[in-house]
Amino acid sequence: MTVGDRGLGTTLSGRFRSSVRLKLIALVLAPLLFGVPLLLALVWVWGSQAYERLLTYKVGSDMITAQEYFERVKVGVGRDVSALASSSHLVISVDAAGQIEFSELLSLLAEQRGLDFLLFLDTHAQPRASSRDTRPPAGERADWPVVEAALAARAHVTLERFAPEALEAIAPELRRRAWQPLVPTVAAAPDPRTAEDRGMVIHAAAPVYDRTGERVGVLEGGVLLNGNLELVDRINAIVYREGSLPLGSRGTATLFLDDTRIATNVRLFAGERALGTRVSQAVRDQVLGRGEPWLGTAFVVNDDYVSGYEPIVDGRGERIGMLYVGFLEAPLREAMRQAMLALFGVFVLISIGGSLLSLRWARSVFQPIERMNRVIQTIERGDASARVGAVESRDELGRLAVEFDHLLDNLAAKRAELQRWADELDRKVAERTAELREANETLRRAQQQLVMTEKLAAIGELTAGVAHEVNNPVAVIQGNLDLMRDLLGPAAEPVREEIRLIHQQVDRIRQIVTKLLQFARPGDFAGYTEAVDVGEVVADCLVLTRHTLARSDIEIRTDFATTTTVEINRSELQQVLINLIVNAAHAMAQGGTLRITSEDWRDDQGRLEGVRLVVSDTGQGIAPEHLPTIFDPFFTTKKESGTGLGLSVSYAIVERYGGQIVARSEPGHGAEFELRLLSEARFRTGPEAPGFMKRWQSTSV
Repeated sequence: MTVGDRGLGTTLSGRFRSSVRLKLIALVLAPLLFGVPLLLALVWVWGSQAYERLLTYKVGSDMITAQEYFERVKVGVGRDVSALASSSHLVISVDAAGQIEFSELLSLLAEQRGLDFLLFLDTHAQPRASSRDTRPPAGERADWPVVEAALAARAHVTLERFAPEALEAIAPELRRRAWQPLVPTVAAAPDPRTAEDRGMVIHAAAPVYDRTGERVGVLEGGVLLNGNLELVDRINAIVYREGSLPLGSRGTATLFLDDTRIATNVRLFAGERALGTRVSQAVRDQVLGRGEPWLGTAFVVNDDYVSGYEPIVDGRGERIGMLYVGFLEAPLREAMRQAMLALFGVFVLISIGGSLLSLRWARSVFQPIERMNRVIQTIERGDASARVGAVESRDELGRLAVEFDHLLDNLAAKRAELQRWADELDRKVAERTAELREANETLRRAQQQLVMTEKLAAIGELTAGVAHEVNNPVAVIQGNLDLMRDLLGPAAEPVREEIRLIHQQVDRIRQIVTKLLQFARPGDFAGYTEAVDVGEVVADCLVLTRHTLARSDIEIRTDFATTTTVEINRSELQQVLINLIVNAAHAMAQGGTLRITSEDWRDDQGRLEGVRLVVSDTGQGIAPEHLPTIFDPFFTTKKESGTGLGLSVSYAIVERYGGQIVARSEPGHGAEFELRLLSEARFRTGPEAPGFMKRWQSTSV
């Protein structure tokens, strides 16, 4: 830098420090030149990261759905084989039918159940009959894990990789179906083979017993997955329903044997399914080599897909293939890019327009300030008569110029007034600060309430879904248990106690599911209302809980002073009171006093509203840190036996009929639950329904 350049830089720096005009122009242009590019860069980075996280989460969720359906298919095959093994038709034919007739029976049963083969093995694992041929394959089959389990009296189902010779031994047709030429694939691991001739099979076996209960053999069956396009199409239809992928994207599903696609709806360039193509070596090393799932973008055959790969293991724990789901990424990425470009364009236009308007308005700021600056310079040179004079501006700066002249005329007289204005300004700032602090606190409470509302809504949806999914297997267990007991008849006597215990635990599951559904959809469980005498309901509840109270040597005291009835569903009120009484009994395991009282509930004007019912105990009380959350769903201190739904459901019932429930407790001095019930129920629905409104706060005393 030359001396002339340094002098020019110094001059510009000095002018900038002393010129309001230059500073205002710099303030106007700074957001356009520096702020907007930085903001756009941040938006691009954050948007891209959020987009990647969203896609990964989406494909991970899709993979879970696909795995659940694939597991259901596998379990269904095992259930079919077990059902056939225990069918009376098969048991009778084992002893009565000849080999040809028995093979024909196996062929018919396999066709009915959609199985590709059925084999009957004797107790030494030697094949005796086949659904594919009257001549069963030779050789012992005890090396297969499912056969080994069936020989040990356990039905079992796994996924297995069958060598071509093993398929040939069962049926030459299976070997022909499994054969698939390998298609050269970019980035795949080197493989000297030209075709995939092995088969992936859902393999199942179950023991067969004769009419005397003696094990006479094993029924082995399976389904070949090579070329099973119906299965992958069904997975794809379940995971990617119509409309679930916007913007023209399409979903795909694939079964891999090792790294080769044996069943897929991924298409090649000509629209043909990409059977025989192979996965990239990077995916193979991670999923098959290290046993880790792959979630992210991957190149699939001819395009980029948001992909999920999960390893498939056989009965020996070896990784033999992969399950894949994914969807085309290009339409989603293009839509995101267009949205970001549109957003950037809006940002730039707004910034440029704002800057031009700001420069135009800045002119009205320059003139009064520059004239006042000249007056100050004149006064500094000793001319006290200098004044700003009349200005065209009528805004704050124009008024400031006028007041500036008045100030020069009456400087001494106005000094005290300025001080007073300063004090008044401080007071107003303090008031506004206090108001702002109060407003912020109100906003914080509202935000906390909104978070609680969203959490409860999410829990409601989750519990409803979980309860629905649990009911299905419970019904299957119950039905099969009844069927097993009927089929076994007197033979079930040695395990009658075990069957009773299974019934008991299934019923316990059903009760838990009912509580979950009642919490998730309380309106579905609401009964009709009637005028109820709380004293009569309390008496009924004490009769129902007398055994629980008697075990803990609890003294019961009641005092009913109410003169009115309440409008509520009698059974639901009974449920609430039984829950409170049983909780009180658990809190007084070593004995104590249970007190239940009632009195009229009146409002502040003395009008009769309903009944105030109090249930109190002399137990250990509720810890202060637990008191604010005892009505929260799934909160419990009885970790081994409680579900955490009792008080939550009770709270929802009372609130639904317009009542209130509150808990008070002091550790070591028992707990008290107060219910306020209306004579005329006022149902609460919508945003004010239980679980979505602010609870009447529980307190410590």
